[in-house]
Amino acid sequence: MDTGTHFVMGMALGGLATIDPVVADNAFTAQAVMLGTIIGSQAPDIDTVLKLRNNAVYIRNHRGITHSIPAVLLWPLLITGVLYTFMPEANLLHLWIWTFIAVFLHVFVDIFNAYGTQALRPITPRWVALGVINTFDPFIFGIHVAGLILWGFGSDPALTFVIIYVFIMAYYVIRFREHYKVKKAVKLHIPGARKIVLSPTMNYHRWKVAVTTKNCYYVAMAYNGYVTVLDKFDRTPLPESEILDAAKHDKNLSAFLSFSPVYRWEITEVKDHHEVRFIDLRYRSNGFYPFVAVVKLDQNLKIISSYTGWIFSEEKLRKRMKVLPE
Repeated sequence: MDTGTHFVMGMALGGLATIDPVVADNAFTAQAVMLGTIIGSQAPDIDTVLKLRNNAVYIRNHRGITHSIPAVLLWPLLITGVLYTFMPEANLLHLWIWTFIAVFLHVFVDIFNAYGTQALRPITPRWVALGVINTFDPFIFGIHVAGLILWGFGSDPALTFVIIYVFIMAYYVIRFREHYKVKKAVKLHIPGARKIVLSPTMNYHRWKVAVTTKNCYYVAMAYNGYVTVLDKFDRTPLPESEILDAAKHDKNLSAFLSFSPVYRWEITEVKDHHEVRFIDLRYRSNGFYPFVAVVKLDQNLKIISSYTGWIFSEEKLRKRMKVLPE
């Protein structure tokens, strides 16, 4: 989920924690738990700072080790230890319990996005991405904000957030049913679909669709159960190519390939250099595919420059690659 949603979820958990008599009856514990749930709800996303280094490092590591099983166990210990140092009057056990719930819930809700997490590391490095809930879901964010406002006006936080989380659980069930229906509709519309990747949008009824068949890739949009194919590409296996082999050594392309489950590729010769481009098919926007990895190599197959990330025009890509327009 996005940072804002994780934040309001942390505050909501602090309110829900008052269902615990130890928290409700001890002001110091209640204050510490509120801090613990807010910090715990944000802690796994500390790897966002990697974006300051470069996109390749960020793409390869974001929602990776910081969302892993060891991290889910270690974050609460670290946060609880720091808070208890400054607030020794708080109940240590119950502070740890609610901080653990906040960290666990952060990682848990992230697996329902199309981006996903490596939540099962170190058991497996596989990305767990169910593609049921958009990274920012207006309903989930809005109902949390509504609960916080009601709390601010004097409603009982425990009862308020118990009711809200019952509604949210029901909402998740409904989204899974919608996901199933869309997938079924895609299979009917595109026979022979071997792999279907669904990406929810902020519009409840609209889904981005990427389909792999034996010979083709399809990019489609599903709306209210109706599937519209927007693009179709031949599915060409990666060739035995010295150019491609050289490009694969680039850190940007390597990061892209570690993350993207469905993409097409291009190898072109531009004046005095070669260009290798991989294009993720999940994120079509206004006829453009903004998530790419591009590697530029000279005639001796030495990497000149490269880029991976979100680019919404060729002009901006050329500036990133420091290549003058042809």
